[in-house]
Amino acid sequence: MKRKRNVYIGAAFVAAIFALGVGQIALEKTVAEGKSAVLAPRFEVDPLWPKPLPNNWYIGMTIGVAVDAKDHIWIVHRPDTVSANEAAADEKTGSCCSKAPPVLEFDQAGNLVGHWGGPGQGFEWPESNHGITIDHKGNVWIGGNGANDAHILKFTQAGKFLAQFGHKGKNAGSNNTDNFGRVAKIFVDPKANEAYIADGYLNKRVAVIDADTGKFKRYWGAYGNKPDDTNLGRYNPDAPPAQQFRNPVHCAELSNDGFLYVCDRPNNRIQVFTTDGKFVKEQFVARRSLSEGSVWDIAFSKDAQQKYLYLADGRNQKVYIILRETLEVLTSFGDGGRQPGQFYAVHSIATDSKGNIYTTETYEGRRLQKFVYKGLAPVVKQDQGTVWPTSK
Repeated sequence: MKRKRNVYIGAAFVAAIFALGVGQIALEKTVAEGKSAVLAPRFEVDPLWPKPLPNNWYIGMTIGVAVDAKDHIWIVHRPDTVSANEAAADEKTGSCCSKAPPVLEFDQAGNLVGHWGGPGQGFEWPESNHGITIDHKGNVWIGGNGANDAHILKFTQAGKFLAQFGHKGKNAGSNNTDNFGRVAKIFVDPKANEAYIADGYLNKRVAVIDADTGKFKRYWGAYGNKPDDTNLGRYNPDAPPAQQFRNPVHCAELSNDGFLYVCDRPNNRIQVFTTDGKFVKEQFVARRSLSEGSVWDIAFSKDAQQKYLYLADGRNQKVYIILRETLEVLTSFGDGGRQPGQFYAVHSIATDSKGNIYTTETYEGRRLQKFVYKGLAPVVKQDQGTVWPTSK
């Protein structure tokens, strides 16, 4: 009886293996035929957006993008990174061209409808502006990652100065509650009226302040630890995960359901926290990326559940589409290059109410691009490459 029982078990095992093999073959055949049970948002680049800038203006390193309540798209760039040849009119050596003002506002059609920024009375403009956010009250927030930038600024949409929190040159480390340390980006929670500061390029923390008064409320480092500014050295993908953030802490974005997603850029990871700094989980993306790292900026999809995350990766020149619940990468788009739909150091990312994606590029990339949301589609490629329009 024992021998017969073993024969039955063996037969069942072989049958199970055969069934798994058939299932795998069927799955591979499904993918090969362009079919998939996994759906993800699909995008196409709009090669005609935005429209040409007026006044022969050039833009420099473009290091922030945001969308306001009117679906206007805002960017902040660094005019002083424009070359002398590109600013010949400013240099009085030719008729073309000039540096555009640091803050630019575009409407949905791609027209430039507003511009301002730079040094002024009553505030300290950053040495190297970095990141732009439009809050629920319509205020414009700007950080800075220059050597002495220990502060953040708040303006009206017309460029009127409202507030400065922190003071230039006054950084005192990641456990200081008066100043910052080269801030990368700001997110304002409309429910609690709190600003989450990705702080940043010198400090190694997330800081939370009152969005009206600037009063510090709490802060934390990686895994919710007390921040430690000890130099961790270069990132090693084979080493145990670092217990502190590396510079820069590049974004801190709050979801509708109250989870904070932090870009630990050179550690190639997203860390997720509750609003009081309790660590929830992490996910590594392109873990073996070196140099600047892979996790540059995050935006949420515009469905009520914010089912998807969009992650800009300026090291590998792509945007990942991630299932937010599991942090699984579903697919990606983009490629290195200068043509529409390609990237050179894709830096910042934002979405409008229609689900369209906007990206900016730093270094020599220096541009703003729009990727049109085309609905959900089956995932048939891990890397889609350049998502050129199919209808144009």
